[in-house]
Amino acid sequence: MTIRVYNRVALTLALLLAAALVALPFLNWAPNRLVSGQAVALGQIANGLGWLLLLPAVLLMLLAFLPQRRIGPVLTLCCSEALFIVMVAAGGFAAASLAQQGHPLARTSYGSGFWLASALALLIAADAVSRLTQHPLWRLLLNGQIWLPVIFLLLSGELDALSLLKEYANRQEVFDQALGRHLLILGGTLLPALLIGVPLGWYCCRRPGIQSPVFATLNIIQTVPSVALFGLLIAPLSGLAREFPALASLGISGIGMAPALLALVLYALLPLVRSVVAGLQNVPTAVTESARGMGMSGRQIFWQVEVPLALPVLLTGLRVTAVQTIGMAVIAALIGAGGFGAVIFQGLLSSALDLVMLGVIPVIALAVAVDALFKLLLSITGKQVQ
Repeated sequence: MTIRVYNRVALTLALLLAAALVALPFLNWAPNRLVSGQAVALGQIANGLGWLLLLPAVLLMLLAFLPQRRIGPVLTLCCSEALFIVMVAAGGFAAASLAQQGHPLARTSYGSGFWLASALALLIAADAVSRLTQHPLWRLLLNGQIWLPVIFLLLSGELDALSLLKEYANRQEVFDQALGRHLLILGGTLLPALLIGVPLGWYCCRRPGIQSPVFATLNIIQTVPSVALFGLLIAPLSGLAREFPALASLGISGIGMAPALLALVLYALLPLVRSVVAGLQNVPTAVTESARGMGMSGRQIFWQVEVPLALPVLLTGLRVTAVQTIGMAVIAALIGAGGFGAVIFQGLLSSALDLVMLGVIPVIALAVAVDALFKLLLSITGKQVQ
């Protein structure tokens, strides 16, 4: 008799998850924050009870053989979510236990087995959500509710013994400043990019002859490595600040926010201009001709017809730009722009992995949140257009 697999994706991910829990260290214990420490396997947690975490992984494998109508994805979502939450909690409880037994300076952090297994569990949950519903809002809510128990564990203090939380407690003010700076870089990039990219894209659409040189120039800028572009802007901006002291008083100099924002705006123009051109070109000619036949002016046709129809494509380009900017803002810390990049590079220079993670995790979370919000906006605008 042939056994049918209804969800090969979940089965593959569950097999990899179980292998990660067995073969890789679940935790890492070190006498202080600067030493690599030693690995703690899953079987060494809670007097060997850590192996019980393999049971949900096995259950996820078995659920892949259930028909994926309604009950199968629901059970898969519940099981993967429960496994993720239990793994997070188990790490916190184990860290608290190790802290009571060792030196106060000892650090316990999540190991590679935890990070890989958590990522696989979240992928299984996301796959289950996609099978349950196609509605963007419900997908966002179902994926978001997974993090509510984790937030509760953080607020309750159950995870305070972990090295990552100790690092946050020691650098909370620095973390808050980095968050504000990163958001400032994001807003300071998107607003000028929109003010430049939208008119430039409109002009390229109205004058097809200039599209080729404009896109060629933007493509050349896009191919320049970010570190190189940041470095190229230092000399001219420094010269401008020396020649015009008023610019220096406004904060424009060779290092800091000015070259970072200028470089990020240049990088943002290509996806924005392309999306504006593509969106306007996709507006049916029959629609604009009908609007013109109704007596609408060129300005009215643009704002009331072309912009609403082109908005989904424009938002797609803006979504790409926003996520790209969040990631590239990390590199901008090399020229003094601040943000989470400063935390990451400080951790790299001091060989403090937890400090690196304190900067990396918020960047990933911010990118995922912004991407999810744009997906929701795209679904709303798509329905309005229809």
